[in-house]
Amino acid sequence: MASNPSQPTGRTAASPSPEPTSDETAIPALVAQVYESAPTDDRRRLVETLLRPLGVLSLVAIANGIFAKIRFRSAGQDLNVRIDDLQNVHAADMVALVHHAQQVSVETVDSLAQLLGSSGALAGSAAAALLIGLLVQRARSRHGSQQAQQIDDGSLDPL
Repeated sequence: MASNPSQPTGRTAASPSPEPTSDETAIPALVAQVYESAPTDDRRRLVETLLRPLGVLSLVAIANGIFAKIRFRSAGQDLNVRIDDLQNVHAADMVALVHHAQQVSVETVDSLAQLLGSSGALAGSAAAALLIGLLVQRARSRHGSQQAQQIDDGSLDPL
């Protein structure tokens, strides 16, 4: 199909990457909002979950290395975020952590839905409910896209 030079084609050499989707920006903001209102134990579990798939080198680059310090302290053992570690973690740091975690392992970020759903303290939080909805919707959409791709590739027989 020939392109029409008078119509924009979307991406050009001047625009190196597409605009982020609303989920890519809404989810980190909602996680930060939930983090700010969460009790300490839920905060700790949120941070631990998001840190697991990330290496130390990548953690040094985000949030002024706050998360790398936590990881270094736990080197050679299971990741254990202490309560005093959380005093230095603010909403903007969580936004950066979630944004980075989404790039490395979107499944890890999507797993926050289960973590939040199991928290009695966050059950009444509107931000947590909205976040769970977005994460579940994104996971279902991604799963449906993967199945459609497998059918197109012939690696999965349609019913």
